[in-house]
Amino acid sequence: MARRPRAEQSSPPADEIKITNLADALGQRYLSYALSTITARSLPDVRDGLKPVHRRILYGMSMMRLDPGTAFKKSARVVGDVMGKYHPHGDSAIYDAMARLAQDFAVRYPMVDGQGNFGSIDGDNPAAMRYTEARLTAAAALMLDGLDEDTVDFRPNYDGTETEPSVLPAAFPNLLANGATGIAVGMATNIPPHNVAEICDALSHLLKFPNARVDKLVDFIKGPDFPTGGTVVESRETIVEAYKTGRGSFRIRAKWEKEELKGGTYQVVVTQIPYQVAKSKLIERIAELLNEKKLPFLEDINDESTTDVRIVLTPKSRNIEPEHLMEQLFRATDLETRFGLNMNVLDANQIPRVMALNEVLKAYLDHRRDVLLRRSKFRLAAIDRRLEILEGYLIAYLNIDEVIRIIRHEDEPKPKMMQKWKLTDLQAESILNMRLRALRRLEEIEIKTEHKNLTAEKKALNTLLKSEEQQWDKVGEEIKELKNLYGPKTEIGRRRTVFGDAPSAEIIPLEVMIEREPITVLCSAKGWIRAMKGHVDDTSPDRFKDAKYKEGDRPRFELRAETTDKLLIFATNGKFYTIGCDKLPGGRGFGEPVRLFIDLGNEHEIVTMMIYKPGQKLLVASHDGRGFIVPMDEVIAQTKNGKQVLSVPEGVEAVVASLIPEGGDMLAVVGENRKLLVFPVSEVPEMNRGRGVTLQKYKDGGLSDARVYNKREGLTWRLGEKTRTETDLKLWIGQRAQAGRLPPNGFPKNNKFG
Repeated sequence: MARRPRAEQSSPPADEIKITNLADALGQRYLSYALSTITARSLPDVRDGLKPVHRRILYGMSMMRLDPGTAFKKSARVVGDVMGKYHPHGDSAIYDAMARLAQDFAVRYPMVDGQGNFGSIDGDNPAAMRYTEARLTAAAALMLDGLDEDTVDFRPNYDGTETEPSVLPAAFPNLLANGATGIAVGMATNIPPHNVAEICDALSHLLKFPNARVDKLVDFIKGPDFPTGGTVVESRETIVEAYKTGRGSFRIRAKWEKEELKGGTYQVVVTQIPYQVAKSKLIERIAELLNEKKLPFLEDINDESTTDVRIVLTPKSRNIEPEHLMEQLFRATDLETRFGLNMNVLDANQIPRVMALNEVLKAYLDHRRDVLLRRSKFRLAAIDRRLEILEGYLIAYLNIDEVIRIIRHEDEPKPKMMQKWKLTDLQAESILNMRLRALRRLEEIEIKTEHKNLTAEKKALNTLLKSEEQQWDKVGEEIKELKNLYGPKTEIGRRRTVFGDAPSAEIIPLEVMIEREPITVLCSAKGWIRAMKGHVDDTSPDRFKDAKYKEGDRPRFELRAETTDKLLIFATNGKFYTIGCDKLPGGRGFGEPVRLFIDLGNEHEIVTMMIYKPGQKLLVASHDGRGFIVPMDEVIAQTKNGKQVLSVPEGVEAVVASLIPEGGDMLAVVGENRKLLVFPVSEVPEMNRGRGVTLQKYKDGGLSDARVYNKREGLTWRLGEKTRTETDLKLWIGQRAQAGRLPPNGFPKNNKFG
């Protein structure tokens, strides 16, 4: 088979080739795309608050006569009509936008009255468009009111076969009432819905005081009014600042209430959730956190919702305050969200910019005035045309016999009548088109009455067009009528979102969820720790006969506590460790090694244990005789790694952490060299961390023990099972950092106060 000759490719003439920089070419094309996206797809118009797809849907439904009160029609018909005539995009995009306009949980004032499954607050998708039906709502009818009276400009559609409005008359303040969301190229918009009655109040105030400031307008528009309700927890200052700049955010929390149950228990019921939060996903997320044990205050969650939201939360303990439970859930889940405010819209000149609240309201009022003027001029033109026709009718009635003769005998009656009575073409044509039944006497009287009424209306319209004050008064009357339709006494106009106090940064104590029970903490010499139930008053050696120890081990620490307490452990490395007493193992068996609860290396040992008492102070000291006083509140460790309080150099260990009793004014220090020194505790500084000051000097050995005591009550030490108190210690009182002298007779040989 012979190969066909290759066709020569034609090249453009040299004078049509333009050489340009690639970056400039890309920038120009990208800018064109960006402008198209901004103005024709993503940003709403400040006048009617609609993006092109929503405007085309409402206009398309209006052309299909889907007015409120008429029969529903299949959504597929609406989508097909809109797509074929006005919006050359995918049917799914059009249907999704239309379905959202019908969702009362997504739109504060729905524009589409839907019949069928249009989705749910759980996040379910709408049914296919062949199964659902739709028509316009009363709010949508207000948006379209006056569209056929030359109130707005029309432009050709995408293929030039139809026309569509560039903006709607918008007798309903849709931008603020329903809000808007959109993402363009390099910019975005995010406007929450508001209450129409409050918007009307702000508009009325702005008509009286055109220079009203935002902080005054916020007295009327208090903040967003979401279709799902909830509670806005922002201060007035934050809300005013957001509306002043056109940018900000609002913190929304779920609305909840406490329900009392039998036996002193209770449950929390969530009745409203934040805007744009899918209920099913919210509950699923809470359940996941519950299984991961990240919600220690919550026992269980149940969804008992029907048409209304009802999420039941069961606390772990009745001792937990419901406020603490909800605060934890607010911080961990979408029961609290933020809705950003970005009032980036297209102004009347189709220029995108961020507007403040007063600018948005003024733009809407200016648009309504323009609509009023254009509507009045349209009506005036219609009146002039009708008056012209009526004046021709009156001439015909005065000369009815001659008119009949001309029509019967003249071949061209129209020019003859125009010449004889100086009629206009419209008048002559109207006379020729009159029906015979209109020749009766009563009809003449009705024409004169209509002429009189239209003349009076024309005069009023001319006065209106000449008076700016009357124009604004008329706009104000329309706003008052709108408020009557959507006032706070109506079901749809009642405010749904309430306002609450801004949340504090208070940290919720975990103790609120722990049952307060008495326990006795036991720790052995080898570091095995456990918590025995109850307090044992018996002081005999076999008081814990049920407490078994491993072979070769013995008791070391015994502390009375409660499950809500914190256990402080001081180690030879100068660190304090903190363990919640509710986390200690039970009293059966040998317990568990304390090193499982804290990161304490094997090269370090426990110096002492104590129960945390807020507001008290400790004396800490190291083997080299240095120490200081530290508030007990400053030694709490937040992690297993502990908190370094006493700095100890290499080769030196911490040896003392002694509680300072109330009224303690003297400090007794004893060294391994058996020298005792007593001096005022005021000579020891109070610090949060460090090495401290020298308490006692040694030639050999180091610090053995230290204790703060009350001088009047005397110094006490333990001798076996007995205790001894010495009040006369004048011989041992000196200054800090001295060596001291041998203690009184009967002082323990281990150089410990006990």
